[in-house]
Amino acid sequence: MATGRSRAENRAMMTDEIRRLGREHLATHGAAGLSLRAIAREMGVVSSAVYRYVPSRDDLLTMLLVEAYNDVGDAIDAAVSAIEPSRRRERVLAAAEAARDWALDDPARWALLYGSPVPGYAAPGEETMVPGTRIPALLLRECAAAHAEGLIRDDLPTPTTGVAGDMAAIRDEFGIDAPDAVLAASTTLWAALVGAISLEAFGQYGKDTFAHPAELFRSQIELTLSSLFA
Repeated sequence: MATGRSRAENRAMMTDEIRRLGREHLATHGAAGLSLRAIAREMGVVSSAVYRYVPSRDDLLTMLLVEAYNDVGDAIDAAVSAIEPSRRRERVLAAAEAARDWALDDPARWALLYGSPVPGYAAPGEETMVPGTRIPALLLRECAAAHAEGLIRDDLPTPTTGVAGDMAAIRDEFGIDAPDAVLAASTTLWAALVGAISLEAFGQYGKDTFAHPAELFRSQIELTLSSLFA
């Protein structure tokens, strides 16, 4: 039993170190520049030793993706859970600001999640779907709850037949009970959140364009919320 625990601990330590270096290399070389051979050199081991724990670059990317999705998801969950459920609008705003804080603290990992696709890499849905949908699922559920509580506008645009079909699939996937119009309008929150954060995190606004980016972001999310909440 002791030997088994030792092997398990060694595997966990090696995997954690590979993941840590993967995050560092992500920040310095970008996702496309990740290399297990480079990580092995930095660890002072032969590449085959690393491949025993992480078989390929794609496996490392998947590992980093899942970790990042869960890290930002945990940060958002913590921010939202600190606010009473009855204060739905404030909870959604807190979620957005928590996501922004996380992204600005670690723009390389935000880029991994929401930047350009990595050439030659396709994320395996069976591993990334659940963690990757934590943010939109939370936003949709908060808006669905707000609708049930009478907090959502009753003049939302009626979605087209095609969009309504998409919303039906989302309703089934996430088990969310809300009309098509509410779900469709709620996706605007996700788009606004990711878009506004990415513009800032990736420097797309320009270095000196906005002196108060946090206030700008809040106003952008508030404006989006005003189109949803009564």
